[in-house]
Amino acid sequence: MKKQKAYNTARHNQLLGAFTPDALRRIKSHMRPVSMKRGAVVCEAGGLLEHVYFPQGSVLSLLTVLENGSALECANIGREGAFGIFTAMYSQVSFNRCVLQVEGEMLRCPIEPLRLEFEQSSQVQNIFFSYSETLLSQITQSVACNAFHTVEERMCRWLLMMHDRAEGELLTYTHEFLAQILGANRTSATLAARSLQNRGLIRYGRGAIQIYDRAGMEQASCECYAVVKEQSGPFLTDRPARFKEPGTAVIGM
Repeated sequence: MKKQKAYNTARHNQLLGAFTPDALRRIKSHMRPVSMKRGAVVCEAGGLLEHVYFPQGSVLSLLTVLENGSALECANIGREGAFGIFTAMYSQVSFNRCVLQVEGEMLRCPIEPLRLEFEQSSQVQNIFFSYSETLLSQITQSVACNAFHTVEERMCRWLLMMHDRAEGELLTYTHEFLAQILGANRTSATLAARSLQNRGLIRYGRGAIQIYDRAGMEQASCECYAVVKEQSGPFLTDRPARFKEPGTAVIGM
């Protein structure tokens, strides 16, 4: 029964939904649901990965960690993608610390069955390459965003990205946490959140944030949100149009 549940819920992850039925059937027996608490470290930077993780409502954060212990988010992963794709293609070393940002359902699969599919299937190669390119573009966009945009703009971008990927309307984050994830001081994060609330864009209290005016938030955000969303668009639908059956053209990024 547990194996059947893992297979049925696989369709809720868009990356898995792009697999052909045959490829999904070959890996389904290896997939298992996994439960973690928010803040749990899935893998440390430089750590060895044994599984690939497919969120189905949960959200993962990739953090760049400095020598002094400071960490800054460079990308986040929801049901549109997976953590560990690079390891399935090449090595088992994680470049970033991966932390569970939003609790929810998630599947994991040992690397070897996925690596075998990658080596033998051009369709799986297209999926992995395209998603890796999309994730890399999110990372590079975050670098520019952190360097040039205001804390308020970056907060809008980040909250919108969480809202896209999380299940439910409430985001349970404190000002201190937002400051850390945005690489800002707590005062700046508090002032930014207060400004957004005064403008009627969000409501917050008791460690929870609700986006009240979605359209207003998109206008208040920097262009980075729209750029990343457009790049991730094909992975946010049930059947990404770019992933074709073998023998047909595949459109890259």
